[in-house]
Amino acid sequence: MTDETATPEPEAADRAPSTPGFDPRMLEALVCPQTHGVLLYDAERQELVSRAAHLAYPIRDGIPIMLASEARALD
Repeated sequence: MTDETATPEPEAADRAPSTPGFDPRMLEALVCPQTHGVLLYDAERQELVSRAAHLAYPIRDGIPIMLASEARALD
């Protein structure tokens, strides 16, 4: 038996490509690995900023890279 009320699956060409993005709600669980302090999300640069450590951790493909060796030093 088929469900006649179900909407048909969109064609592959009609589907929007899914690109992972950073979910800002993750900030509730993440802290700076060096200071254990608050992180700020910089959406433009795709970074998590720790003002206390003077570091900005990159976000790649929606995944924060929480390694000091990968972080950018802030001036």
